[in-house]
Amino acid sequence: MFINSMKKVLFSFTTLLALIALVAAGCSDDNDTSSASSTDKPSIVVTTNILGDVVTNMVGDSFNVEVIMPPGSDPHDFQASAQQVQSMMEADLLVVNGANFEEGMLDVIASAKSDGVMVFEAISVVSQLEGSDDHSDHGGHDDHEGHDDHDDHEGHDDHDDHEGHDHGGIDPHFFTDPGRMAVVVEGLSEFLIANFPNASQGFVSSASDYAQDLVDLDAEVKEILSEIPDEGKVLVTNHAVFAYFAESYGFEILGEIIPSASTLSSANAEQLASLADEISSNNVKAIFADASASDTLAQTLASEVGGIEVITLFTESLGDPGSSGANYIEMVKFNAQSIASGLVG
Repeated sequence: MFINSMKKVLFSFTTLLALIALVAAGCSDDNDTSSASSTDKPSIVVTTNILGDVVTNMVGDSFNVEVIMPPGSDPHDFQASAQQVQSMMEADLLVVNGANFEEGMLDVIASAKSDGVMVFEAISVVSQLEGSDDHSDHGGHDDHEGHDDHDDHEGHDDHDDHEGHDHGGIDPHFFTDPGRMAVVVEGLSEFLIANFPNASQGFVSSASDYAQDLVDLDAEVKEILSEIPDEGKVLVTNHAVFAYFAESYGFEILGEIIPSASTLSSANAEQLASLADEISSNNVKAIFADASASDTLAQTLASEVGGIEVITLFTESLGDPGSSGANYIEMVKFNAQSIASGLVG
């Protein structure tokens, strides 16, 4: 079912290419008119560096893209500078993760919307999971595995229905699933075509190519994780970041040190003691920490249990240039390889 879903994503790009030819013919100036300079291109401002990398790869030279959060940022507490706030307020399009992910910038995003800035909320076009402190619901969902329900959320035309809503109950970490990210690429492409008909439409081809890269990435992740026996597909993480990953690849989330979708929440002693017992009784081999947040509690818990490794993943932010998480595709590969190594080794 996932393959069929992804074929629909890619097929839609083929039909969009035909549409673009008509749009370009209707909107182009005389043949002797030179190409617009970079300052004439519409501006897209993207909040997170993960989405920034995806948007940059899919739009090519058709738009000017500015990414607010630098590598290594914790999206939950990042505060934009005055200059970055100005960029967000003046953008032709603001691309956000949504579901209250950018906790430190919610007021700026709301102000931009109220001032008439066009906003694309990435999570609005994918199938969503509810955030919950009861994480027994996150792993091994038989009715969700393998991206079967992406069809229900692909190609949402009415993005306004999702903007500005209180997403407090929705898990914002859809990007841990590259299949859902492919759906975002399709949804954003349709949004750009509908709302920027005078912009260069060359991005449709690059977006289609990038969507295929994400389909290939999903298949590669499945292959990497196949070496883990089913009974070993158990995750303990620093906070509640891997529900979408767990759903798509058949993992159980045994627990989180911070039982929340936000790193701004805190753990408590009783919960940590209970988690330590669960780790011991289930023979868990590794705790997975966030590169963009402190691993102090993870290291403390590992020392208390004994014989368990703390493995750092790029969960909510890209790494520095040259690192294993320098771009979205490399980040997802690195995380899959690290999880497989930690749970098999």
